[in-house]
Amino acid sequence: MSARELKLSVLDLIPVRTGQRSADAVAATTALAIAADDAGYTRYWLAEHHNMASVASTNPPVLIGVLAARTTRIRVGSGGVMLPNHAPLVIAEQFAALEASAPGRIDLGIGRAPGSDPVISALLQSSGHTSDVDTFPNNVTDIIKLLSPDGAALSLRGGQTYPLRATPNADGVPTVWLLGSSDYSARLAAKLGLPYVFAHHFSGEGTAEALRLYRSQFQPSEDAAEPRTLLTANVVAAATAEEAHALALPQLQQMARLRTGERMDALPTVEEAAATTMTAAQDAMIDRMRGMWIIDEADAAARRLRELAEQFDVDEIMVSPGASAHAGDPIDRSPARESTVRLLAERLLAPALVG
Repeated sequence: MSARELKLSVLDLIPVRTGQRSADAVAATTALAIAADDAGYTRYWLAEHHNMASVASTNPPVLIGVLAARTTRIRVGSGGVMLPNHAPLVIAEQFAALEASAPGRIDLGIGRAPGSDPVISALLQSSGHTSDVDTFPNNVTDIIKLLSPDGAALSLRGGQTYPLRATPNADGVPTVWLLGSSDYSARLAAKLGLPYVFAHHFSGEGTAEALRLYRSQFQPSEDAAEPRTLLTANVVAAATAEEAHALALPQLQQMARLRTGERMDALPTVEEAAATTMTAAQDAMIDRMRGMWIIDEADAAARRLRELAEQFDVDEIMVSPGASAHAGDPIDRSPARESTVRLLAERLLAPALVG
């Protein structure tokens, strides 16, 4: 696989660090999306998470509209919309409107997980229409039909049909991707003939089997004539490996807190993380995550990404840039995250796409 054949994309949770307001975090993400656009990245996706002090990506459709308006070429989408939290018609209408506002640049990545804790899931269920996890396959196909120019048709009790469309006169549709980290999502994406993203950045386990199932069971559809997939990876690239590890530590500590049930506040700065003492169990967890992330000087990080693509036979890697900020960095920018994006582009993307 040559450098020209590998595509790069970005997955963003909009981290909120010490001293930042939500407005500052969104401004920093906007700057990062513009940097990825300028550097030749293929797509920029936003995850859906709720009620987390260090994560501002609560509403992907709204934020996708913001980023689509500030970029020119890059595809913008959800990585993903957690469908059990939403009514399928609402999601179809939101993404049909986004496609109309940025034709040919919108991706709808759909996930089955709630993206929140049980309390928030219960709140969502009690305060508005959501969908049951068991109805997920039907809801995905309903969204696809509603997004199509022909729309869908409801069968009424009297025998009549009632036409239903997500937007009045669509001449384009978002690309629908199925997201997952299990065999279930791989099998469903194959059955529906949809592009598939395996969340390799979660743990790095089960990737090969999930992709094997997806590719072997894939049924061609109007959405994809053949299997189409990409991988996600947590990446921090810097001038030296030592610097990269210092930049990664705040995020690693935050993940250890999450996985041990400890309260999470705003994301620490590099300096705060260096001065923090974690428990022995958390330190062991951080060491394991270091082995799963790509944290290295830029040339080595790029080489490891290429090896990952070759290992799993994919031509696109979606990086989650996990570099954190120094105490003196501009409050509305993420210089180290922007640097990771640019360093990787310089080494992996075709020269014609960069700059």
